[in-house]
Amino acid sequence: MNLQEIQDRFELKHLVDHFSNLADEKKVAEQMPLFAEDAEVITYIGKELFAHAKGRTEIEKVFSDYLANFHTVYHLNGQQTVQLNGDKAEGISYCQVALVSTQNGKEELLTHYVRYHDSYAKINGRWVIQKRIAHFMLSETRILNV
Repeated sequence: MNLQEIQDRFELKHLVDHFSNLADEKKVAEQMPLFAEDAEVITYIGKELFAHAKGRTEIEKVFSDYLANFHTVYHLNGQQTVQLNGDKAEGISYCQVALVSTQNGKEELLTHYVRYHDSYAKINGRWVIQKRIAHFMLSETRILNV
């Protein structure tokens, strides 16, 4: 592994982690520069298509509308594998997402276990997400005792 490959892998891990950090603060507009202008995001919850957005404007609306349902958002990123090919890369990342809302006067925790399949592009020297297929593989809901 050469120095450039190490740097690219570090930058791609940072990209995925930075996306999650911004999501936790519901800073959706600030997430948009992490995507290519013509990016595509396809989201499945279980085996059902939940959303398919193309371009930053559509992606921002889908993310904003979904996160509006929750007052607390928490991402925990796990392993990431990446295959580099010059200024393009493919990656798989795992993430646990905890979302808290108030339902019928009680705090409800929705937890998603997510596998992202990303296509990345290096544009003007900066890695961005070109395409993301998000598989919300498992989901569970429970009432929090606070």
